[in-house]
Amino acid sequence: MSAIDGRYYNAAIETMAADELHVLQMGKLARQLNYVAEHVPFYADKLASVGAVPNDIKTLADLAQLPFTEKNELRESQAALAPLGRHAAAPFRDVVRVHASSGTTGTPSFVGLTREDKQRWTECIARSYWCQGLRPDDVFAMGLSIGFFVGGLPVAGAVEEIGATLLPVGTGASDRLIASIQAMRATVLATTPSYATYLAEIAKRDLGIDPATLGIKNVMVGAEPGGGVPEIRARIESEWNATCTESIGNADVITIHSAECEAQDGCHFMVPDYLVMEIIDPDTGSVIAADQLEFEGEMVFNHLDRACNPMLRFRSRDHVVIKTSQCGCGRTAPRLRCVGRTDDMLILRGVNVWPSAIKDVVMSFRPEVSGEMVISLDAPGPTVTPPLRIKVERNNAEVDDDALARRIEAKLRAKLIFAAKVELTPPNILPRTEMKAKLIEKNFS
Repeated sequence: MSAIDGRYYNAAIETMAADELHVLQMGKLARQLNYVAEHVPFYADKLASVGAVPNDIKTLADLAQLPFTEKNELRESQAALAPLGRHAAAPFRDVVRVHASSGTTGTPSFVGLTREDKQRWTECIARSYWCQGLRPDDVFAMGLSIGFFVGGLPVAGAVEEIGATLLPVGTGASDRLIASIQAMRATVLATTPSYATYLAEIAKRDLGIDPATLGIKNVMVGAEPGGGVPEIRARIESEWNATCTESIGNADVITIHSAECEAQDGCHFMVPDYLVMEIIDPDTGSVIAADQLEFEGEMVFNHLDRACNPMLRFRSRDHVVIKTSQCGCGRTAPRLRCVGRTDDMLILRGVNVWPSAIKDVVMSFRPEVSGEMVISLDAPGPTVTPPLRIKVERNNAEVDDDALARRIEAKLRAKLIFAAKVELTPPNILPRTEMKAKLIEKNFS
């Protein structure tokens, strides 16, 4: 660890100048491409399909010559060659741990880590958590699954590496998690945005505890969009009387690649020595030049230092807004705000609508509503014939359902430019979750 005035975990990487970073990345990329071509049949075939060899990639822009890697290809690769697929580079005897994606959009894919991969993950996650404010004197309450989930053991290892006190409670026992926070005087809670609000409900409703009195100073959220949504963040900060900071990751790539600093103005890309990130137009696949102060697109990742399951031009399907302006914290990497997944985006009469943006509008009607909602689709998207049906949970019986529904519809039309049909449900009807919230209900097979 290298810290300057306590601000940075790895100052050399976090404050590196662009030209110096480019030299570092190109050296690592050349080695990684040769490693992949030699050890990964999956990528040897991909490179051959476009007539490419590693020496063809002389600049980062040259990566655009290579084909993308899609999630479904990884599943097919593992089905063809168990256990870790044709895209596994290291022999299985060198794998010290296996994780799995959450499988929200299909069969989970498995991710193998060698000892070196595991150590790099620990370093990268520690950087990100340090950026979010975690310090050795903190007590870290873990409200994330500790099973196959990449946010489990890797997070625990990084917390211990920093030197904070770890409370590895996990999910599945909310009362125990709250009791542990209280008994151990936890200062940090790590969880999903959905579980942060659900846990606050449980504390008040079932245990008679005001979460604002528990002493949590920082609710560190990730694993789903929401932490950067203004109304969701405001609710978490109000209920816990704490700062809410966000991080972003990807199961097939790394647990956390980007995290917020104290400015809370987007998540700094924390691992440019481990990943090359491209931003593409999700419709055309073309790379968007990072020569604007703000732009948006889909993240694509290339590993620079991965032994077991290296990714080359992996389409994350995470749609982000990028800021390249300087940040007062001194970190030089761009900042990201994830607005949703490109495969969750809905199109209503030519207007792109993100579920997280709808959630933001619905949350603005608290306390008349609980903030819980679900979008109901009768046919596959992304194109939806308006009005978009949305179930919204009201908070009490005194609410005038028709009037409130019309007000929500009007605000959705004014702010997001689409027609909605809002149905209000009784309190405590819509499902809560300890993991990732599903904002879309599919009423078709």
